[in-house]
Amino acid sequence: MSARAGQANPRPALSAPLRRRRGAIFVFMLTLGVGLSSFIVRTPAVRDLVHASTAEMGLILFGISIGSMTGVLSSAAFVRRFGARRPILIGGSAFVTGLALLALMAGAGQGVGVFVGLVGIGLGFGLAEIAINIEGATIEQLSGRSILPVLHGCYSLGSVIGSVAGIALTAIAFPVTIHLLIVVAVALAALLWAIPKIPADTGRQTDTGVGSPGIRAQLAVWRQQRVIFLGLIVLALALAEGAAGDWLPLIMVDGHGTTAAVGSIVFGGFALAMTIGRFAGEPLLARFGKANVLRVSALVSAVGIALVVFSDSVLVAGLAVLLWGLGAALGFPVTLSAAGESDDPTTTVGAVASAGYVAFLVGPPLLGFLGEHFGLRGAMIVVLAVVVLASFLTSAAKPQARQRTAAPTGP
Repeated sequence: MSARAGQANPRPALSAPLRRRRGAIFVFMLTLGVGLSSFIVRTPAVRDLVHASTAEMGLILFGISIGSMTGVLSSAAFVRRFGARRPILIGGSAFVTGLALLALMAGAGQGVGVFVGLVGIGLGFGLAEIAINIEGATIEQLSGRSILPVLHGCYSLGSVIGSVAGIALTAIAFPVTIHLLIVVAVALAALLWAIPKIPADTGRQTDTGVGSPGIRAQLAVWRQQRVIFLGLIVLALALAEGAAGDWLPLIMVDGHGTTAAVGSIVFGGFALAMTIGRFAGEPLLARFGKANVLRVSALVSAVGIALVVFSDSVLVAGLAVLLWGLGAALGFPVTLSAAGESDDPTTTVGAVASAGYVAFLVGPPLLGFLGEHFGLRGAMIVVLAVVVLASFLTSAAKPQARQRTAAPTGP
């Protein structure tokens, strides 16, 4: 433990090429955060435009889960064959196209069209984010610096920016369609700047191809207990993060009786807490290590979720959202960083991230169904239970993979 802390303190300087690569993926993730949060804070307005019930909105949101899983399950093989830049380019294009379609279909009152737009957003997000995380893990290995928490912090910062803009536009009843189309234009410009700066060959493995060896590698990695536990941790904390992203404004509106503007403000607080937690991650990881940080993160998030569920005070619930966000902040990036400490980080990071996206697949329809019968606050008890269970698995984030590679003849 002390050796790891000693290595983290000097913070090695980044070369100019690595700074360009880091800047490009930071801008890309910032853009995804702005785009997705711009939709999330306007979810109540979109629901009203398409005249959807809570259960129907859960099915509409299921579109983003379908797209995400399709993108995630194909991304690692895509990176292995072509390198990271191509799936990032295709994913960014699908994301922007899906957001534009969502904006137009919401304005037309077409719930099916909104669903299709969300499929495009999810497909782009899943395809690109796995590749972005592989690129980030590669930069970590090349630089000796912690990159993934700040990378995901850029996404959260984008969420704050998108949320603040959405809150202001909600307050003045600005049309959702025009709002989201403006976001599309800005996102397109940012992606056109960032994508050419990402190397084409990151993660490419020309000697394995994309046939059965790649598929076998993705399946074989799940024989490792450590990978299974990391996947379960990601699933739990991604569910906590995704549940807030999908439902938090509606939890405040339907579950606590607030206005749509207050619901947007509360989501903005969640996004701000996520941002603070992720940008503060590097010194915490250097001092306490991945396993301890993940354990405390899960417990803090659980406390926040419990207060949102069980407190009848709007003020307490609104403040508890900050704990929810701080606790969920480091779950995804720290677990992926731990997964990257392996002989084949492309396969391992892709596999663990895929487990996280299971939460995005099952979360919206499951929580929507439960919310229809027990209320959205009651539905969050499932999220609370899963997060508490994840706190018992966090020892898997200790650097066991490095010990295994140091003594390959042991097993």
